[in-house]
Formats: sequence, structure tokens, C-alpha cells
Amino acid sequence: MSMSSQQVQRFVLTYLEATGCSVIERSPNHVTVKLSIEADKALTNRPYYWGYVERTGVPAQTMSFTFIFDGEAYRTEQERLSNQAPPAPAAGNPAQDQVMGRYFGHVPALPQFGPGRVLQEELHYGSRRLHQIFEAARDGGKYVYLFEQPDARQLTARSPVVYEAWLGVCYKVEFACDLKREELHWLGISLKSGTIMSDFGDMLEARQLSPLLAGNMHVQSAKLTVPEASNSLESYLTDQLQKQDYSWAEQAKERLREELEVIDHYYEDLTKEQKDQDKEEVDKKEAIMEQHQARRKEMVWQYEPKVLVSAINCGIFHLR
Repeated sequence: MSMSSQQVQRFVLTYLEATGCSVIERSPNHVTVKLSIEADKALTNRPYYWGYVERTGVPAQTMSFTFIFDGEAYRTEQERLSNQAPPAPAAGNPAQDQVMGRYFGHVPALPQFGPGRVLQEELHYGSRRLHQIFEAARDGGKYVYLFEQPDARQLTARSPVVYEAWLGVCYKVEFACDLKREELHWLGISLKSGTIMSDFGDMLEARQLSPLLAGNMHVQSAKLTVPEASNSLESYLTDQLQKQDYSWAEQAKERLREELEVIDHYYEDLTKEQKDQDKEEVDKKEAIMEQHQARRKEMVWQYEPKVLVSAINCGIFHLR
């Protein structure tokens, strides 16, 4: 399981909206935004600039990005628009332009947003920038406590609307050896009944959620504690992972065995060349043996198959 370009776009747009970024331009293939202060701090790696802003109190200038979700379609669209663009206006007086440039610097023909040019980033599952947005979203929203918003009819009903509390956790599963594959599992469990949903994220997308508790609603008491529900989700995920095909792990072990054989043969021949005649030769032999063990450990770390599971974010969701 990975993320399609549409899923990546939906996630990124949700993050940009949640952090208060200003959309400048948008198409099915890209979005150009002026980052909010929160997003700029999380994505641009400018701690010295933000330290200066906080010390001096000067107005903050955030950066602007064009995030591209379909690079080929975006470039095709840009070429089409450039071919339709009107010809550039005639240049002014060269001598006057030189004088103005000497005192005021070059003035760009097109407006720029933020402290400099608009940076471009192609986002796809596995890209460095998308991983950075994942990390920022995880750090900024690791734990949430949300309520599904009722419609107007429910707000005016005679009896309160009953809501059920769910624990939702988004797990990242990494299948790693000398190659790597990642999966996202959005699981939810009812704190009332213990029912587990494997597509909990899809269910949340269809609902309007808010951190504010609406009027005329009643939350059912939970029968499961959060630790109990968390343990149930982990057991469920473990069972699901045990059902997967692990032929890739056997293949990785075979590649590891071959790599270790090559390393062992190389250092075995290298050791035989050293004669134990004096202390210097003995020290060289010991250094070669230490290097041999270090190379073996490096190969084991790189090729040995492993499955790593981590929780990206989680929350309590009160749903109808």
C-alpha cells in the first residue's frame, strides 16, 4: 500500500488549510501557497531567521511554494499557457534602465511572494518534502480530541444526539532490508463495543469534525480504557501483518549471506598476508580483524530484514 497522487494532494491541502496557509493559485496538478508562520517554521528550516524575528519584533516574511502533484501534467499545462501568452512589452530606454538599476537594483517583471522567489517542489509518496510534511503534521497533531458536528435538525431535536467515542490510530509500517517499503494503516476501535475498523480514515473523511463540543449532544460512557483499546489495535495489526507474504525477507537473507561470504573471503586472504613476526605486524592483523567485524555488522544492519511499526498520530473521535 502506498499513496496515489490524489491522496498526496488531499493530504497536503488538508495540512496547508489546517496551518492557515494562503492559497495563491491552484489547479488539479499543483498548488501555490504563501506559508503561514506555523508552516514556515516547520518546513523551511530557518531557525536563525525566526530567532531574529522573535528577538527584534520585525514583521515576519514567510516563504512561498509551488507544490506539484503531477509533474508531467503540470509541465504540459505550463507549456500550453506560455504558448498562449501575449508577447512581452518592448524594452525601455537602456540607459535609463541602467541608471535605475544602479540605484534601485533589478525590479522583477512579475510579483514575487515571500522573502524571495516561489520555490517549486514535486511531491510524491517517498519524496523528502512529503516526508517533512508528514513529520510536521505528526508533530503538530499527534493527539487530537474531536467531535463530529451535527446538522441543524439534530441541534433542535427534543432529545440529545448520542455519540460514540472511538480511538483512532494511524500506523506506519516499514518493511526494511537493503530495500524499503512503507504502508499506512488507519485503524479505529470503539471504546463502547470494541469493534475495530480497518478503514477508519475513510470513515473520518466523510464527516465534519471539530474540537468544539456542539450543543444538544450526549457522549456515551466508554467500556474500554485507552490503554486497553490501544493494546487491541496493536494485536489486530500484528495479526494482519502475520498474514502477509514475507518472501522478500528470505530473499534479503540470501543476499546478506552472499555479501558476508564475499567479505569473509576478502579479509581471510588479507589476514593470511600478515606474518606475526613483530609487534607492528600483530597490530596490523588486529586492526584488519576489527575492520572485518565492523564490515560484517554494517552488512547485517543493511540487509537483515525487519518490520518496524510506529504510530504517526492518534486521537479520540466522537462520532454519530
